[in-house]
Amino acid sequence: MSVSIVARRYAQALLELGVAEDKLDAIVEEMATAAGAWEASSDFRNAIENPLVAHEAKKAVIGEMADRIGAGPTTRNTLLLLVDRRRMKTLPYLARTLRELADARKGVLRAEVTTATPLSDEYYAKLQARLEKMTGKRVVVDRRIDASLIGGVVARIGDRIFDGSLHTRLQSLRDVLLPN
Repeated sequence: MSVSIVARRYAQALLELGVAEDKLDAIVEEMATAAGAWEASSDFRNAIENPLVAHEAKKAVIGEMADRIGAGPTTRNTLLLLVDRRRMKTLPYLARTLRELADARKGVLRAEVTTATPLSDEYYAKLQARLEKMTGKRVVVDRRIDASLIGGVVARIGDRIFDGSLHTRLQSLRDVLLPN
C-alpha cells in the first residue's frame, strides 16, 4: 500500500478523534512538530528504522520524543501505533495530510509563499488579502525563503502556482533570446 494512502487513513482517523475530543488544532500542531523532528534528525530516523534496535527501545525513544514536544495522549498513542505497525516513514505525510484535512474542515486554504529575502509583515498581509480575494476563501500564508529566486515572489496554493520571481522571468527571457 502506498505511503500516501496509509497517511490519509491515519490522518482521517486523527481528524475524527481530534474533532471528538475538541483538540484538533493541538493534535495537528503536535503531529507537525513530531514530523519536523523526524525529518530533521537522521539519528532519530535510524534508531526507529534499524531492525537491530529492540522494539521496546524504539517505543522508549518515541515516548521521550513525545514528552519533549509536549504531546497529548492522542498524539503519543498515534506515534506508538506507527512504531508498532512499522509505519513511521509515513509520519511527514500523515502530518501534512492531517493539516490539509483540518484546514479544509475550517474552510481555509494554505498558501506557501516563497521569497528571496524576508519581507515585512505588512507585505504579507496585503498578499494574503489579495490571495483571499482571488480564491474567495480564507488563506493562511506559510512563509519560505529561497535565495535562488533572486527577487520576487512565488505563491503556491494547492496545485496552483503564481510565479512572479525574477529567476523565472530571466529564464523566460533566456528562452526567448536563445532558442534551441
